[in-house]
Amino acid sequence: MTTPTALATHQARTRLNELTIIDVRTPGEYASGHLPGALNIPLDQIQRALPDIRHATDRGDVLVVCASGARSQNACKILADNGITAATLSGGTGAWAADGHELHRPQGTSRATWGMERQVRLTAGAIVLLGLLLGLVVHPAFQLLSAGIAAGLVFSALTNTCGMAALLAKLPHNRPRAADLDHTLAALRNR
Repeated sequence: MTTPTALATHQARTRLNELTIIDVRTPGEYASGHLPGALNIPLDQIQRALPDIRHATDRGDVLVVCASGARSQNACKILADNGITAATLSGGTGAWAADGHELHRPQGTSRATWGMERQVRLTAGAIVLLGLLLGLVVHPAFQLLSAGIAAGLVFSALTNTCGMAALLAKLPHNRPRAADLDHTLAALRNR
């Protein structure tokens, strides 16, 4: 494969028609705007899609996309561990939109879904506030809840992973319906 491990937005834009683009964000994030022609295979479903992604590499290069680049790097690592070479989009869809490139949205998408980063910030903030409030009102030991979230955030920054995001991705509004994922994998096979 001739694709480098990361493509800048201008490089990806010039090659859109020859790349198989896989968006590893949640279905709600994908619906809020994705690269033209991107197929949605959430990060936690990559293992299931390995045979179809491997088949896609026989026809050309694969570009993996997420919001900022962290999840797509994780997906590329999973793919590489399974003998599949793929590139990531530097800066993700955020950089794509910031550079003035168009994002596509599925028809019939009316409700905006929060991005995973925003969901994590809300959840972490709510748990920290709850821990502090319970620590003042019920028992000081509840402040350990806040300390645990702080430690998790530090760990997340150091490892470029996010356990809370992995948990939130399992919520129903962040999961693809089985039929949607089956349809996406069929589209991937038929490219």
